[in-house]
Amino acid sequence: MAQPFVPTDFVVPQGLVGPGFRLEPLGPQHNDADHSAWMSSIDHIRVTPGFTDGQWPPVGGLSLAENLRDLQGHADDFERRVGFTYTVLDDRDRIIGCVYIYPSRSDSRVAQVKSWVSANRAELDLSVHDAVANWLSAEWPFTAVQYRPTG
Repeated sequence: MAQPFVPTDFVVPQGLVGPGFRLEPLGPQHNDADHSAWMSSIDHIRVTPGFTDGQWPPVGGLSLAENLRDLQGHADDFERRVGFTYTVLDDRDRIIGCVYIYPSRSDSRVAQVKSWVSANRAELDLSVHDAVANWLSAEWPFTAVQYRPTG
């Protein structure tokens, strides 16, 4: 079983409010809207820093059932404190992206962070990045964060 990524006494933030968006923990309840957001933006996401390795999202997409399994896995990671995935919602509460905070594979003390927004909200890429980077620095217990800027 994976070790918790954050100290047991750390209160994991339940969200962040930024300019034109907010974050909340991603879970199965987001399946339909999450699936729609990334399926409509595969090309945009695949050129976003952190996703250019071609592993995700799959060019052919995923079924709703496959996406639900993925979201349940992220929710389970959050509950076990081994990784933290947040959905990005716009100011009308529409899902427009995700933020992933996981330990680096090469050094579990380093937070590896990636984020994407849907193609139709690409203007928020940098705002999400900057707000999340500041949030991680100010409110999370990480001593090092790897999070490539967008744009």
